[in-house]
Amino acid sequence: MAFALADANLKIQFTGSGTFVAPASGGESSAVTGGGTWETFDGATSTGSGTYQVTRLVSWQFANFQLPVTIDLIGPNGANGNAILRIQYSDGSEGVLGVGCHGPGAPAGIQEGVIATKGYFTYWTAPVPLPTVNANRTSFHILR
Repeated sequence: MAFALADANLKIQFTGSGTFVAPASGGESSAVTGGGTWETFDGATSTGSGTYQVTRLVSWQFANFQLPVTIDLIGPNGANGNAILRIQYSDGSEGVLGVGCHGPGAPAGIQEGVIATKGYFTYWTAPVPLPTVNANRTSFHILR
């Protein structure tokens, strides 16, 4: 689960997972799978919810492999970097989902978490992950 904020009261929450094939050229790819759920809030009040589907990889920027190596339920080869994905929301709106992973050994400049657009609305601030809260964390793994 990860949140992105538009201002002090407006936010969007995402859960999900997926895969993509990043072309060697660094360009776009339609070889994507995945999606999950979204919910928007004004303060603590839910203002909408549904599912989303990833439709395209716009950009993948690999930074480095995570060191020290951490093993999770996915496996080794954790990677730091960022991905920009085009998504389709279940309410008919479209948007962009930016995912940044700043794991162990990441260089400066990668923001951990998500940012998003939904229609014309922009959620541009990713909250900082807190040590004892399982939220606002992302993970990439290189499978090939």
